[in-house]
Amino acid sequence: MSCCAPGTETAAELDALRTAGPAADEMAMASRDLGGGLRQCDLIVPAVHCGACITLLERELPKIDGVERARVNLSTRRASVVYRADGAEGRALAAVSDRLAALGYPAHLPGPDDEGGDPVFRELLKSLAVAGFAAMNVMLLSVSVWSGADAATRDLFHLISALIAAPALAYSGRVFFRSAWNAVRHGRTNMDVPISLGVILAYAISMYETLSHGEHAYFDASVTLLFFLLAGRTLDHMMRERARSAVRNLGRLAPRGAFVIDAEGRREYRALAEIGPGMRVALAAGDRSPVDGIVLEGQGDMDFALVTGESRPVRVEKGTLVPAGTLNLTGSLVVEATRAAKDSFLSEMVAMMEAAESGRAGYRRLADRASAIYAPVVHLTALVTLIGWVVTTGDWRFATLTAVAVLIITCPCALGLAVPVVQVVAAGRLFEHGIMVKDGSAMERLAEANHVVFDKTGTLTRGRPMLVNADEVAAEDLALAAAIARHSRHPLSRALAASVPDAGGGRFEVEEIAGEGVLARAAPGGTYRLGRASFALPGGEAGASDAEGSEVVLSRDGRLLATFRFADDIRPGAPRAVAELAEAGLSAEIVSGDREPAVAALARRLGIATFMAGARPADKVARLESLRQEGRRTLMVGDGLNDAPALAAAHVSMAPASAADVGRQAADFVFLHDDLAAVPTALAISRRAGKLIRQNFALAIAYNAIAVPVAILGYASPLVAAVAMSSSSVIVVLNSLRLRRGFRPARVETAARPEGAAGYERPVPA
Repeated sequence: MSCCAPGTETAAELDALRTAGPAADEMAMASRDLGGGLRQCDLIVPAVHCGACITLLERELPKIDGVERARVNLSTRRASVVYRADGAEGRALAAVSDRLAALGYPAHLPGPDDEGGDPVFRELLKSLAVAGFAAMNVMLLSVSVWSGADAATRDLFHLISALIAAPALAYSGRVFFRSAWNAVRHGRTNMDVPISLGVILAYAISMYETLSHGEHAYFDASVTLLFFLLAGRTLDHMMRERARSAVRNLGRLAPRGAFVIDAEGRREYRALAEIGPGMRVALAAGDRSPVDGIVLEGQGDMDFALVTGESRPVRVEKGTLVPAGTLNLTGSLVVEATRAAKDSFLSEMVAMMEAAESGRAGYRRLADRASAIYAPVVHLTALVTLIGWVVTTGDWRFATLTAVAVLIITCPCALGLAVPVVQVVAAGRLFEHGIMVKDGSAMERLAEANHVVFDKTGTLTRGRPMLVNADEVAAEDLALAAAIARHSRHPLSRALAASVPDAGGGRFEVEEIAGEGVLARAAPGGTYRLGRASFALPGGEAGASDAEGSEVVLSRDGRLLATFRFADDIRPGAPRAVAELAEAGLSAEIVSGDREPAVAALARRLGIATFMAGARPADKVARLESLRQEGRRTLMVGDGLNDAPALAAAHVSMAPASAADVGRQAADFVFLHDDLAAVPTALAISRRAGKLIRQNFALAIAYNAIAVPVAILGYASPLVAAVAMSSSSVIVVLNSLRLRRGFRPARVETAARPEGAAGYERPVPA
């Protein structure tokens, strides 16, 4: 029904099928930088309909010189191509466009949403209405024939039925015929090929019977068959759109444009794509911020629920960061754009939602492989059935109808839907709880997790520390440290910078060293180090104390200038999250770069027996590797720049939205709310999603185990086959939608621990 969802193209997409792909320079302009010399270009590929299409494109596109990898999203029909920006990307992008067209998948760049409603749904409804009208009329004529009409009347009614059925099949059947023809003419097949063959053969047999004055014609079966197939596809489309409502509504938070203030103070309305970094944007009360920016003028209240999950208004003023999509409630503001719309925080979340629907999880790879080999198996089974019945009975008409039933009933739509619909629903469910997931495979990996590693500052704590010994530090040292700290996004640096708002940025050559601190060079003033004691005082006394709070040391040319102490509150929901994860079978530990007294105190408060203090980024990665060798599947939860390597190295990872950009990019999940309960909530949803996927596989296998033998034995007509096939797909989708109802985050299903996991306790470092 919809594992190969044809007939779902918009008018713009249908036009793209008939025209050449986008030019290389257009693709380059629309691409975004991934770092490391790589860029990504997203293309809409309307002809992608099933797992076989995905497998083909993901195999062929990386063969192009300059293309690193490609990923295809079935739900959005979007192909993401990652290529090397090495000066020859123009040839690579042109080759991508040409290769897609040569394979029968012409592409175009994403454009603005169609404001005229849902054209896919309209087309399906029109096709369904025509098929339903024809089916009712043909059925009335068939009833008259069944009632005992004489030969002349029977032939006349059969002929009228043929005249009614022909245009109905041509109009309504184009949903299937278009996809099947596009596949066949490019030397491949998909699930619409057997469906199209079934409908055409049913009509052809009936036409032969009519012209040869036969007693039986099956126009009613062919048209009604098409009606039920379209009904199933329409229901599936409705449920898919409902499942994808979260990402669609998220995308609508971005306005289509805003008023930009030029150098002379004039206001000009600019489309969203025309607003770039450095431009000044005017936000009136009731406007949403079109891009990420910083407030230059004005004061007011804004709704930051998109970022923080908190519904109460937040006071903003000069210097406040304003993410895209946030709502200005009161006052007039002037905001300086810091990023283009395509690179904004809102776009990042939308991209994560779309990526979650196309993750190459193990379950999905299994379903794709099964769907890819299904079409030739279906055709072979139908052929064997045809030959077998002809040899056994000699009745070629019955044999042909039985083969048609086999073609239709064996379509693996339920199998193809088993995974993607659950992933779409789960991604939407996670978003409702303020959790963004980057990849569908991340949900599968999270469901497998049996150990969790927490960072401390900014993860188990709020990440908003307060300087508590400012009165013990010389004013000039405090101002100097605040000026250096302004060059870092570390929570302790931000707190230090905030303690002296008018400290300025200083005249330094600054280098931030992840996990260590900030190195600042001033031409007449020497070299300053601000960070952990071992970094600020290399080879000297660290000057560590037994205080439980965090510390930052400032030195000049290796000489201690000042020590700054901070206090930080535990993140809301942290104790409950740790307890719920323990109930779910996950052992926990803290691996932090902070001092041992501070880490030990927090571990005691949360009831975590195992911790590691003073850990540098390499130490965190080494600890995760050690856990992996022990057979643990580790969930890493961290937020800082120094956590990025560990987040990438973990079996699965999570980071708060307040994390550094590199931390969010490295994590598999990003939670928007301040509450750490997002961690057990994501675990519970992921485990339930895995359970539903397994149920869907069982339903699909059970359906085929029962339906295929019934069709081969001749007990199912083409009409019965259509009803059975559509029903199986609808049942799978409805089962997937159960994830949207009756979910309680506090209840987390327990996963089995690995052997030796019970009672695990790592010795506290001396």
